[in-house]
Amino acid sequence: MSVHEFSNGDQMPLLGLGTWKSAPGEVGEAVFTALALGYRHLDCAAIYGNEEEIGAALRRAFAEGIVSREELWITSKLWCNRHREEEVELGARASIEALGVEYLDLYLVHWPVAVRFDVVGPSGPDDFLSLDEVPLEETWAGMTAALELGLTRHIGVSNYNLDHLRTHAQFACPPEVNQVELHPYLQQRALVEGCRALGILPTAYSPLGSMDRPQAMKGEDEPLLLEDETVAAIAAEQGASPAQILIAWAIQRGTAVIPKSVHPGRLAENLAAAALTLTDGQMERLGVLDRPFRFVTGAFWERAGGPYPVAELWGE
Repeated sequence: MSVHEFSNGDQMPLLGLGTWKSAPGEVGEAVFTALALGYRHLDCAAIYGNEEEIGAALRRAFAEGIVSREELWITSKLWCNRHREEEVELGARASIEALGVEYLDLYLVHWPVAVRFDVVGPSGPDDFLSLDEVPLEETWAGMTAALELGLTRHIGVSNYNLDHLRTHAQFACPPEVNQVELHPYLQQRALVEGCRALGILPTAYSPLGSMDRPQAMKGEDEPLLLEDETVAAIAAEQGASPAQILIAWAIQRGTAVIPKSVHPGRLAENLAAAALTLTDGQMERLGVLDRPFRFVTGAFWERAGGPYPVAELWGE
């Protein structure tokens, strides 16, 4: 499987298993099955609410000799209510404890958005803390401290725009990864190239169109990426599924990708996509599908009188 090698020699598999939206009672078995199939990269987050169940699956896999901790790449993310410098360590330690491991391979700032410590999902503008109150530089100081404490081997960000990244690139320990929504309908070429210029690996979330995300996050008459005619045609040419084409596109583009599934057959199918090679012509045909269209708009952060309008969030 293709990997990204960091400056210290650590290698992150470009294909991982996403765990957002994997329900309690399902996610543990999905993770165990994925590890048995050969997945070695797990993408987790505190806000997903399933890290303890993932931890139980990890203990089972370790006990049965399926995989060792050293063979795995485990990512988690800092939620928005722990952005103050002294709270970052608490967030990292909570995920480490829930997952039942001694360290994380990668810890990400989940969003460039801060909320009060006693808030998980903000209901009004007073639940937020502006970036004047809790600057991203303060949060990053906490992330750097977590790295120095050995809580994680690498640190990065998620949902950051180029302006955010350029600011962070000036720090002594800049981000190594930026996890953002990427797929043929939202190719974000400027952001991807900007990440590369700064030495930051882009990782694609929602690579299949996130059809199973909460209904409140969906709009009317959304396009269905998995049913796109061009994707389907290329899938037929390759003797593959549309999902496999989308995963192969992301890897061939030089980004990491974290499709989610809890179904054994789809887990195996997604893993096999890493072996596909698309032709230059097929990559070009997928390249013209850019709309751009976001399935995860970030609108849930926007409140009247609040500090995080969507246009500013994405730097638009």
